[in-house]
Amino acid sequence: MMSSEETTPPASTAPEEHTVAETTLNSDDEDALFEELERDDDLLAANLRERRIEELRREMLKAKEERETTHGTYDTLRNEKDVLQATTSIPKCVVHFAHKDFRRCVIMDRHLAELARKHPRTRFCKVSVEDAPFLVDRLKVKVLPCVISFIDGITVDRLIGFEEVGDKDDFPTSALEKRLAVSKVISVGPTHEDQRRPIFGFTTNTGDSESDNDD
Repeated sequence: MMSSEETTPPASTAPEEHTVAETTLNSDDEDALFEELERDDDLLAANLRERRIEELRREMLKAKEERETTHGTYDTLRNEKDVLQATTSIPKCVVHFAHKDFRRCVIMDRHLAELARKHPRTRFCKVSVEDAPFLVDRLKVKVLPCVISFIDGITVDRLIGFEEVGDKDDFPTSALEKRLAVSKVISVGPTHEDQRRPIFGFTTNTGDSESDNDD
């Protein structure tokens, strides 16, 4: 007869070995998962960093463009070099050749400052004739105020005095705006009067004019 020791098989250690192996595998998986997450975090951080760099680059370019075009400002140029740079680096530019002691030049300054805010795509600036003697002679500036318009560095128009804007000191800014728009250095939409104007440009006769014609 077999003893109880012979018939009872020894306890197997396989389950314990399986459990240890499984624990080791899970630990490896966790390490791999953490490494993958770290890589994802690094990639995400890199993408965010690249995106932020691109945003900063765009902001810097915009700031540079605004500095170069001086959007909405009416600034004073110091010398002839500044005038040449302004008129050649900006597609559309209006330069007021002025003198600080001339009353009408001061009046023109106020109107141009207002137009500068309204038309930011065009640069508006002024220079004292005392600071630009060569350009004054070259451009034949003889009567002040003298406002010269430039497109792509080329002189396209000049306004001398107030004659073309009403020939009076209290002319409206709209008169100067309309006059400058002739050379397309600024763009102005149609006014209410223009929209009502007949196709051939003739105004409608009133009863008084008809009676005058009858006479």
